[in-house]
Amino acid sequence: MRVVFYLMSNKHFNTYKEGLDLEFLREYCMEHGERRTFLRGETLEEAGEPAQWVAYVERGCFRYMVHNEEEGKDYCTGFAFEGEFVGDYPNCLSSKTSEVTIVAGTSCKVFLLAGEELRELLDSDGMRDLKQAISDHLFSQVYTQYLDTYRMTTRERYKCLLLRCPEIVQSINLKDIASYLRVSPTTISNIRREITFGL
Repeated sequence: MRVVFYLMSNKHFNTYKEGLDLEFLREYCMEHGERRTFLRGETLEEAGEPAQWVAYVERGCFRYMVHNEEEGKDYCTGFAFEGEFVGDYPNCLSSKTSEVTIVAGTSCKVFLLAGEELRELLDSDGMRDLKQAISDHLFSQVYTQYLDTYRMTTRERYKCLLLRCPEIVQSINLKDIASYLRVSPTTISNIRREITFGL
């Protein structure tokens, strides 16, 4: 029950933002970043290539994707929505190889900033604590997400996802939600039907 309450109390899809004051970074991206539009399906970063960018999402949403070579399948590992940051952090800070492909899930408007510029900003006086806090919060989010795959049923995880981010049903197709939750689209479809009709 504690886990369900924790997830229900969050206001954002990406919980790393909770307890972090990122207003300065948002303003910096909007003042110094390049305003760009990404069409649905356009790639921000490609797995296996140097990670170069971070962006503040003004409108739309992005998907984080990984590819399983043996299965020949792509899996969705996360999303970035309006009002959030998107990028392969911390790899983008030093142009390390991107671990994920980041794709626009809808038409998006962003403020795009070079990862190296962000690194210089976060390494400047007074910003190192924020840099560490971002890493700590991201780890906490990923760790919680990993544990939830074991301590919650698929139905519980789906319901918590809706509570955290109700607009996900309108923004993201069923296949990507199923991939994120590591189940088949049929399973999510059945859960939706059960919830809708109280079965």
